Amino acid sequence: MTYFTIILILIILFCVFLYNNLISKKNKVEESYSSIDVMLKKRTDLIPQLINTVKGAIQHERETLMELTQLREKILAKDIQPEERFQLESQLGIMLGKLQVRAEAYPDLKANQNFLLLQSSLNEVEEQLSAARRAYNAAVNSFNNAIEMFPSNIMGKLMRYSKRPLFTIKEEERSVPKISFN
Repeated sequence: MTYFTIILILIILFCVFLYNNLISKKNKVEESYSSIDVMLKKRTDLIPQLINTVKGAIQHERETLMELTQLREKILAKDIQPEERFQLESQLGIMLGKLQVRAEAYPDLKANQNFLLLQSSLNEVEEQLSAARRAYNAAVNSFNNAIEMFPSNIMGKLMRYSKRPLFTIKEEERSVPKISFN
């Protein structure tokens, strides 16, 4: 009887360990996503300031500024799923890159201290965002491995956990943007 009790206690402790491990990994994914969200919010808050600074110097670049504003509004307007959010944020990153490249062609703007400060802040946020994305992907990878590998996959199925998406960038978003000054 004592062997049975010891084995039962070990099995229960093992299940508790698996359960706690999966909860810890799930919470790490959520924490990492939250870090990305904070950086994206910070970047989104910088955009109106950047647009207002650029507007005065490059009036004929309205199309880019309008696209940037509309994309920002889409991101802020609704509660969206991580996959859709990642796609919109990738597009926003591309648009910000285009805006910065276009702005470099304007000597008055390049000399504007407000623009330089905003550009520096935006670069810093982009670096922090990149680090947050790497941390998110590491947390998601760890979580996905745990819910797919034996024996924690059994506990994962009991908890109805499913794979989380990695933050990825589509191939067309990796290419260098084509920019014209017409």
